[in-house]
Amino acid sequence: MSQATPDGGRAASIKRLTLVATILGSSIAILDTSSVSVALPSIQRSLGGGLAGQQWVSNAYLLTLGSLILLGGSLGDIFGERRVFALGVGGFGVTSVLCAIAPSIGTLIAFRALQGVAGALLTPSSLAVIIATFPEKERGPAIGTWTAWGTIAGALGPLIAGTILNVASWRWIFVINVPLVIACLSLILKAVPAATPSAPRRRVDFVGALLCVLGLGGAVFALIEQPRLGWSSPGVSGSLAAGVLLFAAFLVYESRTSDPMLRLDLFKSRNFTVGNVETLALYGGLSALFFFLTLFLQQVAGYSPLKSGLALLPESLVMFVLSSRFGALADRFGPRWFMGGGPLIAGAGMLMLLTVGVHVDYLTEVLPGILLFSLGLSITVAPLTAAILAGVSQDEAGIGSAINNAVARVAGLIATVAIGALVAAQFSSSLDRHLDGQPLTPRGHAAVAQAKRLTLGRPSVASVPPRQARTIVAASDQASLDAFRWGIGVAGVLVICGGLIGAIGIRNPRRAVEAKRCSGGQLTGAPLDAAGVHTPAPA
Repeated sequence: MSQATPDGGRAASIKRLTLVATILGSSIAILDTSSVSVALPSIQRSLGGGLAGQQWVSNAYLLTLGSLILLGGSLGDIFGERRVFALGVGGFGVTSVLCAIAPSIGTLIAFRALQGVAGALLTPSSLAVIIATFPEKERGPAIGTWTAWGTIAGALGPLIAGTILNVASWRWIFVINVPLVIACLSLILKAVPAATPSAPRRRVDFVGALLCVLGLGGAVFALIEQPRLGWSSPGVSGSLAAGVLLFAAFLVYESRTSDPMLRLDLFKSRNFTVGNVETLALYGGLSALFFFLTLFLQQVAGYSPLKSGLALLPESLVMFVLSSRFGALADRFGPRWFMGGGPLIAGAGMLMLLTVGVHVDYLTEVLPGILLFSLGLSITVAPLTAAILAGVSQDEAGIGSAINNAVARVAGLIATVAIGALVAAQFSSSLDRHLDGQPLTPRGHAAVAQAKRLTLGRPSVASVPPRQARTIVAASDQASLDAFRWGIGVAGVLVICGGLIGAIGIRNPRRAVEAKRCSGGQLTGAPLDAAGVHTPAPA
């Protein structure tokens, strides 16, 4: 029996430690994102800000992450994946500490935006380190392991957050990142090999990044602040117009610059374009679902943070068990009908949540819809990613995956704020309707005004006369339910539209040679992500 050489054993050890470092790095970002979503009601009670503040805490991170993730990927090409990965992990740790000590909702939002910048460096570089370290024949299993642990991290995030919030302040949600960051940086410095930058002469697309951030930021500001300021406000209408113009300028600039962070020529591929449009609809809908379901369960139904985290656990478990299986089936039969049928099933599961009442029965009103939604999502994600990457050449797979990741993040950002504006407007009008004709004292009017700022929650009525307080609380509960149903209904329709887009637009690829079965039962020549690698859902 041959024995491994010392150099061979050291190389294997480096690969293992590198894989652990990349798993730990990406898991930090995933844990943080899923944890913060559960902590939003606690943050609101501590720092205020209402629904707009909750949206900004979530979306300031998504804004910079989605806008800069392509730039982060190109920085790895220019300066080396290891260096950018370490910078992203370290930056995430520093900004986590800043978030933990934020004295106000405004400073927390600013620090979350900085955390998104670090995430934009960390997220693409962790995968790039794997690609640079592992030879092609070992890359598939390594990426599969990396993705599987990312799914586990996404499942653990709400549970960890709920447990912490039951015994400590929401600030510890950010503090727990610090030891993980230190461990990850130690592994990077010890094990991750330094690679020679592959494109030292390429320019960094700072202009494109700035235009993208400002364009998306203008639109996001307008949609979040519109319920408070109104469309007639120059700050709202002006921000929206400026955002649209700046994002259009971003697309024009990217089409003309020599080193764009967004390769628009890739959209000449039909499956790449249709797949990304479906991603926009699918991830927009699911991001809105998790955002508003978490708020509703805690602020209206009275769930504890831990209980609301457990309520979302079935989605991660179903995805972990089934997504790779459907990826293999899609590789065998083609992705089209999986991409078409999966979102229809997922959307139907979301629409089942329209039966939820103020006093939620989880087993009958929430769990069936979550399970059906999770089944549909499992059918969709791996075929979707495989079809997108199959639409570009092998040497463009990295940028193709980065674009799809950015589209998913931006989809969650835009859908959450747009549906949030609808939810806020529906809540306000429904509350006025339910209180129409009811005499209110000045303190009663103040409680109603507070309820409108919060949305999906109960106002403080401690100083309001008891009978009037009961009337306001009942009206607020019903208005929250009406607004929640509108938001989930729109999100469900958005996901269903994504399925229709996939069914109509996707073309099953023709195989140049007939796929042969290998001894393990999988198809050779299959797209890498068909084995189970999928774009993680955003929080």
